[in-house]
Amino acid sequence: MIKAIPFNFPYDGNFVAANTALVVIDLQEDFLSTTGYFAKHGYDPTPLRAILPTVNRLIAAARAAGLKIIHTRQGYRADMADMTPYEKWRRKRAGIEGTEILLRSSPGFHIVAEIDVAAEDIIVDKTCNGAFTYTDFEHVLRAQGITHLLFSGCTTDVCVHTTLREACDRNFQCLTISDACASGDQRAHEAALHMVTVENGIFGALSDSAAVIEALQDLSGKAS
Repeated sequence: MIKAIPFNFPYDGNFVAANTALVVIDLQEDFLSTTGYFAKHGYDPTPLRAILPTVNRLIAAARAAGLKIIHTRQGYRADMADMTPYEKWRRKRAGIEGTEILLRSSPGFHIVAEIDVAAEDIIVDKTCNGAFTYTDFEHVLRAQGITHLLFSGCTTDVCVHTTLREACDRNFQCLTISDACASGDQRAHEAALHMVTVENGIFGALSDSAAVIEALQDLSGKAS
């Protein structure tokens, strides 16, 4: 089990690699670069970049233990046919109208080079904050027999939390890894982590990378 609050994960003590995935949310150039969407909104991407080594350690440990690694990327079609008038208005308001920011045709859509993405990893592309909305994410999870999800990535308060809530509503068992998630707004980051634990874990459990890696190494040792 993984040491966590308000309960250890999984709740029933049955930590199985085959039904567990590490989800890495939106660690893309558009969010982590100094010229991307996040920076254009006036946020400092430094806290987002700071988690990259931690996420890579988690990926390595999860891969060694036999977990699936699932990355998500957020962006719209190059022709913007999937973008509503409201979303176009938001682009204009953000000062990115006429740019390639958050378009799938742009270099900024890609996951940052620092993150270890293997050929066998699964990538889910989305247009919304939540990875379940208008995507095949749930179908992929069900097809792979995944019932337990470990969450990392950015941003804690928006895309991570939205996907986490969607997963909980679909009865996936969820663990958020506190130091493997980040936001440009520290208060929002802290609030999002706190919200996981309210009502005795309404959105699952909360842990840190050290506890998760320890459990993954133990799982890997048992498998060998």
